[in-house]
Amino acid sequence: MADQKKVVREMLRLAKETGLPLVATNDAHYLKKEDAQAHDVLLCIGTGKLVSDPDRIKYPGKEFYVKSPDQMKALFAEIPEAISNTVKIADQIGFSFEEGKYHLPDFHIPGDTTVSSYLEQITLHGMELRFIAYEKRGRPVDEEKKKEYLARIDMELSVIRKMGFPGYFLITWDFIKHARDMGVPVGPGRGSAAGSMVAFALSITNIDPFEYGLIFERFLNPERISMPDIDIDFCMDRRGEIINYVRDKYGGRSHVAQIITFGRMKARAVIRDVARTMAIPYTQADKIAKLIPTDLNMTIDIALEKEPRLKKMIDGDKQLEHLIDISRTLEGTCRHASTHAAGVVISPRPLTEFVPLFKPTKSEDVTTQFPMNDIERLGLLKMDFLGLRTLTVINNCVKLIRKDHDKTFDIEAIPLDDSITFDLLKSAKTL
Repeated sequence: MADQKKVVREMLRLAKETGLPLVATNDAHYLKKEDAQAHDVLLCIGTGKLVSDPDRIKYPGKEFYVKSPDQMKALFAEIPEAISNTVKIADQIGFSFEEGKYHLPDFHIPGDTTVSSYLEQITLHGMELRFIAYEKRGRPVDEEKKKEYLARIDMELSVIRKMGFPGYFLITWDFIKHARDMGVPVGPGRGSAAGSMVAFALSITNIDPFEYGLIFERFLNPERISMPDIDIDFCMDRRGEIINYVRDKYGGRSHVAQIITFGRMKARAVIRDVARTMAIPYTQADKIAKLIPTDLNMTIDIALEKEPRLKKMIDGDKQLEHLIDISRTLEGTCRHASTHAAGVVISPRPLTEFVPLFKPTKSEDVTTQFPMNDIERLGLLKMDFLGLRTLTVINNCVKLIRKDHDKTFDIEAIPLDDSITFDLLKSAKTL
């Protein structure tokens, strides 16, 4: 590029005048030289242009790839010190992610207790409230059975303490308690967390593990050290209130953020996108895309092996062969970033000390630049706040029943073996 050569000459002059050292860099936009054409198509996808359009963003030549050390030395043969200075800078940079350590926010507890003892205190109190509720519903728990409940709680608390997660349970208990106190509908619990008697006693879940034969070890196991993972369902309309509560309690937007997710160009979608830039008619592109099976983890290469009609359609057609080659290169590439539907990260210190942040174009909220799995690997506390329309509908039904029929109606007291309900379900009158 003529402009770049002019800039390099001026930089050489400035370096001599000021005595500042030169550094060699490589303007790289794709990995390999042969990826230049695929990168050009990717620019067209991003800008909504055709490859044939003369008035579009285009990088001249095929040199914007990551060059090898030997290639860089050849390019800067007249100023070898620029290469040496680059190596010096690289040698001074040392960074690695700290894994295997958990970073939980502090949970403020009464001054005369510890995190572990406070968790035990509120868990035992919560279990007593469960016993009282059972008695009110005509299902009293006898003394021998109570001993079994308390023994299970003792075992679980011991594991929770050993694994270092009392704070996790207190944080979860606190925002769920806040939700219930505010009248925000909360789901009964899902996944392996339903096997925890501690979670049941704390009303994190509303499922009695004894009643359904659920085991704690599926949720937390000392043989498999990992952060607990409790998915919490909230009323869709009021989920934001709980996120705001957590944000206010643990340091604001600098400490609490939603998590990014990336949409990737999968087999069918990438073929349609690339075909659009090549001006291939939509009907033809759609026909090709629909021949790709919808199996999990499907790729273009696997599709070519499994679907003979796809291979037959492409073989001998230069344009379609080119379409497949470019699509294969771009397959799996990140197409766009968005906000994860449920994930929220809570940090003990400003998030920028752990992860880079990202501001979506159509939102004032900031998200992490790292996706959910990387957040977990870094040991940060990740919570899933799911917004469910079903909970909103159920809550509205409960309000109507209490208003028009029974002021004392308790949805938790509904028997799960009610024959009239099953007769209704069998009659298919469920809408």
